Amino acid sequence: METILLMLHGLAVALTPINLLFCAIGVVIGTTVGALPGIGSAGACAILLPATFKMGPVTALIMLAGIFYGTQYGGTITSVLMRVPGESASVVTMFDGNPLAKQGKAGVALGIAAIGSFVGGTVSVIGLMVFGPPLADTALLLGPAEYFSLMVMALSLVVAFAGESIIRGLIAACLGLMLAMVGQDIMTGQPRLTFDFQQLLDGIEFLPVAVGMFGLSEMIEYFETRKPLEIVKADLGFFKVLPSFKDLKESFWPMIRGTIIGFFVGIFPGAGPTISSFLSYGIEQRLSKHPEQFGKGAIAGVAGPETANNAATGGAMIPMLSLGLPSSPSTALMLAALIMFGLKPGPTLFSEAPDVVWGLIGSLYIGNVMLVAINLACIPLIVSFMDKVRGYLPIIILLLSAFGVYSYRSSVFDIGIMMAFAVIGYGMTKVAIPLAPVILGLLLGGPAENSLRQALVLSDGNPMTFFTRPIAATFLVMTCASLVLPVLLRKRKE
Repeated sequence: METILLMLHGLAVALTPINLLFCAIGVVIGTTVGALPGIGSAGACAILLPATFKMGPVTALIMLAGIFYGTQYGGTITSVLMRVPGESASVVTMFDGNPLAKQGKAGVALGIAAIGSFVGGTVSVIGLMVFGPPLADTALLLGPAEYFSLMVMALSLVVAFAGESIIRGLIAACLGLMLAMVGQDIMTGQPRLTFDFQQLLDGIEFLPVAVGMFGLSEMIEYFETRKPLEIVKADLGFFKVLPSFKDLKESFWPMIRGTIIGFFVGIFPGAGPTISSFLSYGIEQRLSKHPEQFGKGAIAGVAGPETANNAATGGAMIPMLSLGLPSSPSTALMLAALIMFGLKPGPTLFSEAPDVVWGLIGSLYIGNVMLVAINLACIPLIVSFMDKVRGYLPIIILLLSAFGVYSYRSSVFDIGIMMAFAVIGYGMTKVAIPLAPVILGLLLGGPAENSLRQALVLSDGNPMTFFTRPIAATFLVMTCASLVLPVLLRKRKE
């Protein structure tokens, strides 16, 4: 009963005119960005994070969340019409969505994707309501040793899921942790890794690193590999996008399975929408009575993955709000926004800032309704806009990035850091080193160090405290398993 009352309060917060406006702005930006290949939800959130500084924390999070789940919708458009995924989670949709478009069924593919996204997103919010508060209450029982072990496990999961090579993932995570160590030592006050730069005494800010790696590095790659993109010509009027009863019947169980897969996979750090969509596609192909149709225009190959990748966005909110652990770069940016507003993410957030938490949850319901309406009614407009603005996109992103990073601290040095990490991010993608572990390492490095030192102080410097406490030991065992099992499975396949 209490949860229902809190949810109603959250809806009242989300329905205030200012929050409703920025929810709409967030989902429109997210849909548009998702339809423009190369930027992604993390890049869009990073570029627009500075614009939230003058807002309240509720309004800022509502807009950033709208961008996060809006991109999952928008990425479908380019996957279906161009065979170019706007979002990594939309890669799977491309396998059957584009063949459907070439068969004259682009409207059906986009309509099923929109409805599946709505179902997955809405049900995952219910899951967030149900599982979020109990997890936060349980987390209050954790001490510094458990928190340190939990953060190590989160980083290991990100490394395991981030790419094909565990070694490259570890390199990226270590780079992120090194960046987190720059500045003054939290206990002695001695400078670390500052190289006599006074500007680095307070550490490296999260914002310029995130904007450089996820915003500008993609633009460097765009200039290098720019190719003309062809759009499949299709009638995308409202009634052409509405699926038939037969299509809905064929999509029903894939949507149900996709929702379950996406929600629970989204909870795990590093997994997120991309992994959940691939898992959903594989399961649908295995369960299908006609697996030979997959890759040639199977409706289930669109419905399942699209539902899963949107359900994962709701699941990703649970560790971010309840434990202060981001499961993806986009939720890391939302976590950074909470910290910038002076709030402490984690188990106490539900009790100390209920307006923020429940206002955000309420906005997810509203945003999903907005998105399904936009995607069913405005697809032709989005496609037209996307076609016209793509040529000007790099210069727009560069100007927005520089202005946003400078406005945060009025520091030209931060712009230099942004440009440096744009080049570093571009170089990392060239050698297949994932970017996500760097960002999460930078964000979790400080809290992990604090928890480590607190645990050692409480145990008189005895490192065995991490192995004698059952919960901490369990997290460390899971850490080892997450790093060893993928290697063993790959060797077994060979």
